[in-house]
Formats: sequence, C-alpha cells, structure tokens
Amino acid sequence: QVQLVESGGGLVQAGGSLRLSCVVSGRIYRINDMGWYRKAPGKQRDLVASITSNGDTSYTSSVMGRFTVSRDKNMVYLQMDTLKPEDTAVYYCHADNLYSTPWNFRDYWGQGTQVTVSS
Repeated sequence: QVQLVESGGGLVQAGGSLRLSCVVSGRIYRINDMGWYRKAPGKQRDLVASITSNGDTSYTSSVMGRFTVSRDKNMVYLQMDTLKPEDTAVYYCHADNLYSTPWNFRDYWGQGTQVTVSS
C-alpha cells in the first residue's frame, strides 16, 4: 500500500518561512514527477511546484523566487520563503505516475497539510 504523508505545515507571520516534507512509503518501483499542489478556501486545487525524476523543476508564477522544490529518493520538499497571506491553503503532495511494478502505475496524493500565513 503506497502512502504519501506530508508534514511541516503551520501558522507563520507574513515574511516568514516554512519547509514542507512528504515521504512516500510502500511498494515503489519508480516515481516520475513529484509535486506540491494547494487549495485555498473557495478555490480549486492548483499546482504550486513540480520536480521530475531528473531534477528539473517548475513553479507557478506567484511563487517563483520564493519557493523551492527538491527531492531525495522517496522524499519531496517544499521550502517556502517570504510567505504571504495569499499563500494560505492546504498543501498536498502528489506523485505522478508512481510505478509499484515495472508495468503498474497511478497517481497518488497525500492527505494535505495546512499552511496559514498571518498578515
């Protein structure tokens, strides 16, 4: 059973920093892309940052220069600096095309971690 578990969320003042972590456990053969999404109240869940198995990264424009995504084996991280109130959301870890065998793959999501930035 594959599981993604996030940690590191919390309450921080504007201008502060948080580091989110996500550990992927279970039967894993290979993971392609990994990323972080967020969902703010009343909004849809949007991609924040992603990283390929080769380490190539991409970011939504609103976090570029402030957030950094990284990965190490079955872990993915999101370093969030210069946080703004509009970054307040539930942040979800996502594994895109996680292969449990060489032939079987699907997407997986974590349960989410709350990030609240006060002004």
